[in-house]
Amino acid sequence: MPSTSPKLWVVATPLGNPGDLSPRAREVLAAVDVVLAEDTRRTGLLFQKCGVTARRFISFHDHNEDGRIPELLTMLQSGTTAALVSDAGMPLFADPGYRLVRACRDAGVRVSVVPGPSAPLTALAASGIAPLPFTFLGFPPRKASEQEKFFAPFTTVATTLVFFERKDRLAETLAVAHGVLGHRELCVARELTKTHEEFIYGRLECHTAIPDDLLGEITVVIGPPEEASVSPREQVLAIIEEERADGGRTKDVAKRVQLRVRGWSVKDVYQLMQE
Repeated sequence: MPSTSPKLWVVATPLGNPGDLSPRAREVLAAVDVVLAEDTRRTGLLFQKCGVTARRFISFHDHNEDGRIPELLTMLQSGTTAALVSDAGMPLFADPGYRLVRACRDAGVRVSVVPGPSAPLTALAASGIAPLPFTFLGFPPRKASEQEKFFAPFTTVATTLVFFERKDRLAETLAVAHGVLGHRELCVARELTKTHEEFIYGRLECHTAIPDDLLGEITVVIGPPEEASVSPREQVLAIIEEERADGGRTKDVAKRVQLRVRGWSVKDVYQLMQE
């Protein structure tokens, strides 16, 4: 590569279909001195499928990113060229790399990107849900209480939400999202670009209809608030009185009410009850 070329390349790799590796990505990956990969074994297998031969792999993931950066900067400043890849798709989105790119920027090391496959954009494009504006959230936290705080800022913000989730936590996360965000459009995408690619379209309030045995990588798209169909305050108050008559803790009553109204989150109903 010419001396004026970037020292660090950020390279998108296929989500599942080897045919999605661009000619430019193939050229860069074969030419750099070292490839930085989350899982060197997995990336090595991908390279074999794509017919790419890497000169050298270096492990670069969440647990060693901070410790690796000084070493990598020294290498890059001494003339070594490197390509940063993730396990699949566009690096830095819910993957390590942001700190390395920032360190290169601060140190004057040139960085360039070879764009390509991206799971959030692929799922959004196929969802049929309004794409602008959208907010990518990465992976939600594991605990329900933390997830509630995670989704809370978006209860009234007019943005489509896109995030990743693991198959064994999908049902619980969608339940929390519904409790916080209320009634919205929903698309669950799995195995993007692969043989068993699937898009499940529906409503967040009907999240229990989503199969609990989905396999593969999962991307979730949730539509923005539906202000035009928000249940009026007076109607919500009437339903609150009906549900209160059936007893239960205030929070439990709020959850039952939220299932009967549109455009109200459990938090909104709870606050109204406190008033």
